[in-house]
Amino acid sequence: MSAIRLCLTDPALRAAGLVMALQGAVVCSFAPYFSTLAVRSFGFGDQGYAVLLALSSLVSVTASVTGGIRADQTAQRRRVTLVAVLALVLGTFLMTATPGPLVFAVSAALLIPVSSITFGQVFALARLAATRHPHDQRDGIMAVIRALFAAPFVLVLPIWSLAFAAGAPVTLIFPVALVLAAGMLVAVLRIWPADTGAPWTDRPSGLSFRAALAEIGRPSIAARVIALGTVTGASTVYMAIISLVMIPEIGRGTQDVALYVGLVAGLEVPFMLVLPGLTRGFPRTRLMLIGAALYGIHVALLPVLAGSAFVWLLVIPAAIGGAVTLTVPIAYLQDLLADRPGAGASLMALQRLAGDVIAATCFAIGTTLAGYGTVAILGVAVSLIGAAALLVADRH
Repeated sequence: MSAIRLCLTDPALRAAGLVMALQGAVVCSFAPYFSTLAVRSFGFGDQGYAVLLALSSLVSVTASVTGGIRADQTAQRRRVTLVAVLALVLGTFLMTATPGPLVFAVSAALLIPVSSITFGQVFALARLAATRHPHDQRDGIMAVIRALFAAPFVLVLPIWSLAFAAGAPVTLIFPVALVLAAGMLVAVLRIWPADTGAPWTDRPSGLSFRAALAEIGRPSIAARVIALGTVTGASTVYMAIISLVMIPEIGRGTQDVALYVGLVAGLEVPFMLVLPGLTRGFPRTRLMLIGAALYGIHVALLPVLAGSAFVWLLVIPAAIGGAVTLTVPIAYLQDLLADRPGAGASLMALQRLAGDVIAATCFAIGTTLAGYGTVAILGVAVSLIGAAALLVADRH
């Protein structure tokens, strides 16, 4: 509760929370339907979707790392974030005004991924603002900010479920996302702390771009980022297959997709908030292995139980495992580069890249060999392998 109070009363944390919540609303409107838009609405097919997913991940991580390093070099975090939000506004505007396969490819694989810079910079801002508060509150602050990203899933996805049940087209997500992106733009312009005069010390790093990359690429850091990517890759697999296994042929539809994802995210929020208090002193790597195992139950059984009423029971292990694997890595990664808030935040993008590339590979191999059930099994297997490797690495 003290961390929640700090996020409500501290102006910088309040700005970070608002931008994060709006970005969460955009992501929960787009991510669950990325695969079905690519495969069915715009005719790219399974392999085309895998290519778009890989390109999107590559652009996202390149932009996030570049933006993070640039923010550290210049200490102009607000300006870097503003560029990212403008890319999101442009991408959603193009899909609202002139939807089509080419525009979708440009928006989904280029413009929208560039906006992922915002995610890392919000956490960089939160980390800087948290330095003014007691050290034992910092993990709690990060958990609250991350929970604000998940909170819109609880509100927005049930609305989408009702809209799709009433016959709304899936492409309606883009004009709605445009409104949300415009809200992010206003928030960054009006309440994000200015690059000069912030009430904390944020000096330019003094590192060249090559030196900053070398710092990020140290083997001890890169190996852990890749391992964490395999752990969280299971969530990318889940988002990729959810709208492809809940289909009309088994009595499901887009409204069920929205309801399921909304339930998982809604239950994740309270677990994210209580997690720092319950696990204080518990080794992070062991906690991530437990979380990966719980999350794996949900991913592996989703294609099997999609047409059954039992599928709704899977939201419990999904929420508990997701709360662990989505929040614990944030503080873990930031501690790897504690003196570089921008570069430290960009490690989250590298982690996502590793996870997305692995998920895309699992998707391509799984759909070629058998189907979406095989995709799920492959995703869970690599997630558990990555969590176990991280546990072993940190023991030594």
